[in-house]
Amino acid sequence: MTTTPPDTVRRAVPGPSLARLIGVELRKLGDTRAGRWLLASIGLIAAAIVALQLRFVDDAGQTFSNFFTASLAPVALLLPVLGILSITAEWSQRTALTTFALVPRRERVIVAKLAAVLLAALASVLVSLAVAAVGTLLAGVTGGAGDWNFDPALAGHAAVFQAINVLIGAGFGLLLLNTPLAIVTSLLLPTVWGILSAMISALHGPARWLDTSVTMEPLLGPDVTAGQWGRLGVSLLVWVVAPLAAGTVRTLRREVH
Repeated sequence: MTTTPPDTVRRAVPGPSLARLIGVELRKLGDTRAGRWLLASIGLIAAAIVALQLRFVDDAGQTFSNFFTASLAPVALLLPVLGILSITAEWSQRTALTTFALVPRRERVIVAKLAAVLLAALASVLVSLAVAAVGTLLAGVTGGAGDWNFDPALAGHAAVFQAINVLIGAGFGLLLLNTPLAIVTSLLLPTVWGILSAMISALHGPARWLDTSVTMEPLLGPDVTAGQWGRLGVSLLVWVVAPLAAGTVRTLRREVH
């Protein structure tokens, strides 16, 4: 009687599901000291903005909508850094070899990372809503307006606003795969473009379509016109879609050491 040698036995071992990969990537966001401080800073900054409004804004301006809107822009400055760290940490900490050995299909890892940072961006909107609610309660107690009127469309626009910011960072992270370089580039390029478009009259027209500081501004209000959505879409092709596409190709092809 013959038996099959153990080394010839082949068992199909299923890879981790996408949901599990996303869960892993969410945990990774807080694994490092920098990641933990960055996540904590999002809540602290939102709370600090509301505290400043309670102290320095006139009573009539102490409303839920104003508290919420004011907290979005400062938090938006941190989200690109979060997107960058989620991508580049694999390379700076030399864990890419382990990650891609366990999940050889790199595109699944990229999708999981993007999903994780998008969830983090949406969570930041919930933090802003919660902090705004606390601020409104305190305003009502201390003599401020304490007005709870709120257009639900503003929450949706805020979610889009923060999602774009974190994806801009993730795109530069994928493209450059270097934390300091990606952070400097993601901050410097839009700033330089904004300065040039303000100084050079020939760039005033293109800036209405390509400058994200211009095209994303309507998202901080409840009403966005079709034309504004169109200009936002064009700017996203340049600052989000192109870096993500080129960065994905580079990450898929890069040799891991």
